[in-house]
Amino acid sequence: MARFEMQNAEMATMGGEAHADIFCEMGLMYATGRGCSINLIAAHKWLNIAAIKGCDRAAELRADVAATMSKMELAEALRAAREWMTMH
Repeated sequence: MARFEMQNAEMATMGGEAHADIFCEMGLMYATGRGCSINLIAAHKWLNIAAIKGCDRAAELRADVAATMSKMELAEALRAAREWMTMH
């Protein structure tokens, strides 16, 4: 699934609200295990990035995912999102 993630993440860095939807879909993919293992840290990371890019739906979903995570997991997800935003 890394190929899907990298391909879409690179395309989505070009900007625009449509690309925020790609990040939201990636977050949903990890949250539900659609085509990959469930990974709440990755789900929160991508939903957080989508929310920052302007996707209101992602902000709501991010809150739902965060409610099921430990403080340590949440801190790791926030750190990963911050690192990604710094690089892109």
